[in-house]
Formats: sequence, C-alpha cells, structure tokens
Amino acid sequence: MASMKSDHDVLIIGSGASGGMAAYMLAKAGVKVLMLDAGPSVDWDKKRSMKAVWDLPYRGFNQPGRFPHVTQASEFDANMWIEEEKHPYSHPDDDPYYWVRIRMIGGKMNRWGRASWRLSNYEFKAKDHDGFGDNWPISLEDIAPFYKRVEPLFRVSGRNEGIPQLPDGNLIMDESRDSLCVQRFIDSAKKLGVPTTKARRATGTLASSLNLLLPDALATGNLKIVPDAIVREITTDPNTGLANGVHFVDRRNRREYNIPAKIIVLGASTLESTRLLLNSKSPRHPNGLGNSSGVLGHYLFDQIYVKNTVTAVVPEAKAGKAPRGLMGGGGYIVRFRNLKEKQAKFLRGYTYDFYSGHGPQPGQISAYGAEFYRQFRDINGACFGMTTMGEVLARKENHVRINPKLQDAWGIPALHIEHRYTDNEFNMAEDAMNMGMEMAKGAGFEILTAHKEVVPPGESIHELGTCRMGENPKTSVLNKWNQAHDVKNLFVVDGSSFVTGGAQNPTLTILSLTMRASEYMMDQKKKGNL
Repeated sequence: MASMKSDHDVLIIGSGASGGMAAYMLAKAGVKVLMLDAGPSVDWDKKRSMKAVWDLPYRGFNQPGRFPHVTQASEFDANMWIEEEKHPYSHPDDDPYYWVRIRMIGGKMNRWGRASWRLSNYEFKAKDHDGFGDNWPISLEDIAPFYKRVEPLFRVSGRNEGIPQLPDGNLIMDESRDSLCVQRFIDSAKKLGVPTTKARRATGTLASSLNLLLPDALATGNLKIVPDAIVREITTDPNTGLANGVHFVDRRNRREYNIPAKIIVLGASTLESTRLLLNSKSPRHPNGLGNSSGVLGHYLFDQIYVKNTVTAVVPEAKAGKAPRGLMGGGGYIVRFRNLKEKQAKFLRGYTYDFYSGHGPQPGQISAYGAEFYRQFRDINGACFGMTTMGEVLARKENHVRINPKLQDAWGIPALHIEHRYTDNEFNMAEDAMNMGMEMAKGAGFEILTAHKEVVPPGESIHELGTCRMGENPKTSVLNKWNQAHDVKNLFVVDGSSFVTGGAQNPTLTILSLTMRASEYMMDQKKKGNL
C-alpha cells in the first residue's frame, strides 16, 4: 500500500451537497482541504453531445436489466448512474430497496430536482408534537441563520406565506401569475383548509456543488480534489481512538493508498457514509467507527413517493380548445394533516407537487389502436396532475448492516438493507389520494386516474438517518454539531445525521447543517480542541 503525503488540515470524503459545502466554507476561511471522491471529474462541455432518439439503440430507454433499481435512468444519461454489477447490495427478496447512486464530482447534486424547502419545528421537535420517536437536538431557531445564508447562495425562488409548518425563507420572490386552472385548484384547496404556495427551488441551469461551491473553494488555492478515490476504511489511532487517516483504492487501476488525516469530514451520502463507518472496525471501535451506542445503521427512512397520485382533465381544455391562460404552471401543497386535529389512521403528514398542461401517460388510457390515439389527442395538453411526498417514521428496525458475503468490484464489503413501510405510510398515501381527488373535483376537473401505490423505499432518493444526531451518546452517533460522540475529529454532515425528515426535500437542510458544522469545526480548531 502506497502512502500519500499532504499538508491538508481537513480531509473531506464526498463532493456533493455536504462535501461541497464543507469545502466551500473551510477553503474560503483559509483551511487547507483535501477532498476524495469515488467518481471521476467530468468535463460537461466535452462529454455531452446531442443525439436524436432514433440514433440510440434502445430509443432512449435503457438496455433491459441494466438498472434494476434506478427508474430515473434513461439511455440519454445512463453513464451517470451506478451499475449494480460493480456496486452490489442486498435486501430481502420480498422487500426491495431501490438504492439510487451517482459517483462523480458533484455527486447526486448533478441531477437533483432543486426543490429547496426548510424544515420546521414540526420536524425538529416532532416528538413534542405527537409523542413518536425522538426530537432533534436542535430547533428551527438554531439552523434558521444558516438557511438564511444558503438560500441566496443557491438563488432559491419562491413565496413567503407565513405558514408555521413551512418557515419563510430568504428568497427571490416568485411573482409569476397562476394560470386559470391553477387558480381554480388553489381556490378549491382553500375551501378545504389546505394551504398552497409556489414551488421553492434553486434557480440556474445547474445549481449544484459542481458550479456553485467547488469553483470558489478551488479558487482559494486551499482545496485539492482527488477523483476516482474509493475510500475503503477510516483508520484510527490505537491509543486515542481518534481518526488518523484513510485507506482508499484507485477506481481505475485498483492501487491501494493510505493518507493521514487530522480532521475528517464525511459526506459520501447517507448509506455510503454509514457503510464506510461500519467497515472501519478496530479494537477501539469493534462495531464500526463511532458506534459505541450500537445505533449506527439503524433508523433508516426516506419519504413515501406516490407518482401521479391524481391525474385529472380540465374539461375546457379538451381537443386543443384551451383558451389562452387556462393551462400551464403548478405549485405546492403544504402539509396540513396532524397539525391541530389528529388523524385516526396515521401520524405526521404529506405534501403534493401539482402541475398542469401536460398529456396523459399511455397506461392511463384504457383503449388500443385508433381509439387510443383519439382519446390521447382529445386530452393531450389538458391534464392536471398531483404527486405525493409523505413523511416516513424513523423506526429502529429499518436498518443497514454489512453483508460479509457480498463485495463490490474493489473488494469492499457491501451493505444489506432492510426497510419496510408500515400502515402509517400506506394510510397516509390513501388519504392523499382521497384528498387529491376531492380538491380536483372541487376545481371542476374530471378525474382520469387516481391511485395510492407507493414506490419502493429508496426510489425517492431521499434516504436519511442511520447516523443520527442526539444529545445522548447511548442513543445517537453524532452530537448537535454533526460531530461523532466517540471520535471528536470526525464529522458526518450528510443526510445520515437526520432524526426526522418530514415530507420536504432534504438538500437545503443538508447544506445548512454542513455550513453550521463547518463553522463550529473551525471554532473548535482555533481553540485547540481539534
């Protein structure tokens, strides 16, 4: 094994939302940073090309069987996604888990949907509200100053509505007008006591770590990025138990390296970070690094995702007869369940994205041949749709562990993932379907299809938990600063630190937590505590 030398003060593993933000904060503050990422550095201008659908062997669809768990992949972007032949994992045969991964500089932020919602104290202090699970060791008030700084950095647009369960943000105000069909839907929702707002999303062509964080960090001269470095293990000092370096393997030539580290920031994404910690065993850490509590790997959760929960048709828009201003646009329905009135069948709540002006999916029309085309033409462009995102309860039994019989292409032990939804999630999805239909009918729309089928766990790509933060070292892995209880020079800053997740997309919170942890790290370093 070759040893590498470096003058870095902090070693970061991962270059996505959390790793990128850590590099941005530390390098700009004058800290020498070395970043390792398991994927390549991609020149987007040189590597992309325009091709017509008919020039692709599978006409834009994937080669059958190539991506069994990545429903998002297509032939246009197939080389972005991880192929499970080289990166396997296991799950029970009757409980599949869809682990969706990208390995390249910038991570999954290269393909994120840019939805940028704040969490509220309904999430941070969920146990206080309904008695289930655990509270975060922080509140909205602790992280709000960091939300306020991240939002303009990512140019988040939206509207402030003064809704407690969706805290106002430091936003570029979205003053766009709603189409007539969207106005009708909003009025229908309002009559049922359901709050709506504009989408909040990071603006720009590629609002990501790759173009908003890493370039500024590199420009300081304080950041060095090593691509194609697959970290096998975090090593520790046998006397102190502190992290002192990493072993990694070059993705291309499989050569092994060791590099020392004074402080490690782990941001490889929820499951990869936890896999690395579980694989980093030593006499001082026999159950995995930082796992004296035995909690590492437990409390895996994401968000339920019901695609096209309700698809309706706006009657006036049929047969291409929509008057100007009727169709187009969309919005967001804020959580409205279990705030004041308790639901009998489920805890927590759900949200919707809604959108208009599109056509139906082929499977939504029960006809064939000429009749199919006639019906399709009649409602093409006249559809109104809703997709549900709902909170999943963090349960200890939903967990990951190392599968000793399974290794990736580089000989690193793989994960076994066990995650099951319960009646709480299924009842929530049913309620979302029923409420969606009621709102659509109230707007004068005709229901085309409605369903409550939840996609398998993991498909939302919002995996969270497994390395949770908390006040008590016996029931959590990290403290409120994303610092490992057992290993004070190790910080885990990705979604694995979450205690609850609500129904909101988690990226804005990951970025804000990392900014907060980075400033704490620098303060502790100045005080000589690191």
